[in-house]
Amino acid sequence: MRGAGGWFAGRGMAAYILSALGGFALLFIPVFIIRPFRYQSPRALWLAMALRQRAPLGTLIALLVCLALAAALWRDGGWWRKSFLVITLFIVGFSAVMSRLNHFEWMFHPIPGAEFVKPAEAKLDAKEMVMAVGSGRDARAYPIRQMAYHHILNDEVEGRPIVVTY
Repeated sequence: MRGAGGWFAGRGMAAYILSALGGFALLFIPVFIIRPFRYQSPRALWLAMALRQRAPLGTLIALLVCLALAAALWRDGGWWRKSFLVITLFIVGFSAVMSRLNHFEWMFHPIPGAEFVKPAEAKLDAKEMVMAVGSGRDARAYPIRQMAYHHILNDEVEGRPIVVTY
């Protein structure tokens, strides 16, 4: 028969794992949903943005709960339990830090500067779509495939600054 310490160890470990999974999910579900060149349904995007909005506070709470439970579970654990606690604390701590950064800028980094070639030198498939901007004698074409990844580009047409976005 288990004593009070055994009861807490079982329930405490279950609470620890659930809290760690929650902190991990708050960061990684939006990262998984919002990926370049993948279809993102409106419902999935809504979920990703809702989780992203709650992630800074949620991951902090998960980290604090995990720290408290790890401290209580530490003394009765063997090397495998202590290793598990350390590894999961690292992952939850990583999630808490990363949820405060805009990691989507790293995934969808802006194009540093536009580089253009003459239409005859362009290596585009015949079916590839482009966005076009023209003014006077100046014209530009931006491949949709590249803009879908980067989303934004600063450029100039006839000496006037423009922002191209998709």
